[in-house]
Amino acid sequence: MKTIVLATCLTLVAAQAQAISRYDPTRLSCGKVQSTIARQGAVILRYQSKRVPGLPLYDRYVQSQQFCTMGEVRTRAYVPSADTKSCPVYNCKRPDNEHFRHRFIRRH
Repeated sequence: MKTIVLATCLTLVAAQAQAISRYDPTRLSCGKVQSTIARQGAVILRYQSKRVPGLPLYDRYVQSQQFCTMGEVRTRAYVPSADTKSCPVYNCKRPDNEHFRHRFIRRH
């Protein structure tokens, strides 16, 4: 029984890792980038850095908070697209607790 449960868990993890699609947003219009994320829920966008030639940048972009893992929040991000330099999208990030840490230290 333990073997079946373990095999099922490993299969689900592998399926989730394979399920995410990858796109180059600079080949799509901003509207197409946004609609692709909305349709698929989560995608990986990969593009070249404008500041450092040859440096690939990538991240996982999501449609809603439900695609973030526990402890992460959905935050606004911007990616280049075929028709604009800054297409608004969302990704998941861990909140910066440094602000809260400084407030706590000053009070105590």
